Amino acid sequence: MKLISVVPRGYCQGVVRAIMTAEKTVKEHPDTPIYMLGMIVHNRFVVAECKRLGIRCLEDPGKTRLELLDEIPENGGIVLFTAHGVSDAVYQKAAERHLEIVDATCPDVMKTHDLVREHVKHGDVLYIGKKHHPEAEGVIGISDRVHLISSEQDLNELGPLSDVLITNQTTLSLLDTEALMQACRRKYPEAVTAPEICNATTIRQKAVMNLKDTDVLIVVGDPHSNNSNQLREIGLKSGIPHAYLIEQASDLRKEMFEDAETAAVTSGSSTPASLTDQVIEAIRNYCETGVLEVKSSGALRL
Repeated sequence: MKLISVVPRGYCQGVVRAIMTAEKTVKEHPDTPIYMLGMIVHNRFVVAECKRLGIRCLEDPGKTRLELLDEIPENGGIVLFTAHGVSDAVYQKAAERHLEIVDATCPDVMKTHDLVREHVKHGDVLYIGKKHHPEAEGVIGISDRVHLISSEQDLNELGPLSDVLITNQTTLSLLDTEALMQACRRKYPEAVTAPEICNATTIRQKAVMNLKDTDVLIVVGDPHSNNSNQLREIGLKSGIPHAYLIEQASDLRKEMFEDAETAAVTSGSSTPASLTDQVIEAIRNYCETGVLEVKSSGALRL
């Protein structure tokens, strides 16, 4: 079996910045409680490392970032905003509670916030995004003139709008986003579009789309990671017969490669490179020996 190691892999710049921000905060404030609103990035191994450093992760799928703030004790401390960004209301509430704010928001997400914040002064925004995703939560919280579009049904429920801008979550699928963009333009033909899928996401998705004669795609990433899930979906939509999302090498199974002549490995932008390297090593060994054996990984390298 032939193995293709898809490039690029490893962290995107936004993830690198978020992790470095978390590590720097711990180093500079060793005696101050640090609370993180949600997962710093969508990878449980990275979150576990943050917890090991002493950061307290506040995560509840049923609560918004605004509600999670209430879980920080009255004696205060530092609140760390994750790479996905937060709404203006979260910023304001944190300030009112006299919390020291450390913002690890991805610069690409900040760019979208600035774009939307400026446009709602005079018009409406159609924001194509995933419901309940923290990045989407942060953007739609900017104004009631921001309308979340996760499907054409959401679009059909809207009435007349004025001076419409169409934009999107940075980690969505190029294929799905374009389909919804077209639907938005059909309903609001005078709308201005501002596609905001980040460069790292775009490059990874196109690399998967360009794979030829590939029987199996392995995506290394967390199930919570939207960009990792999108890579798997794009692989299937691009004609790869089998695509799997796994978290680590121990999730590999020989059945995944049954009758396969070519396998490819990629990863989400929040996946530690060391995890992907272990997956590639295990598959490469399988190609050479026919034995799928996962060696002990040792300490995780962020």
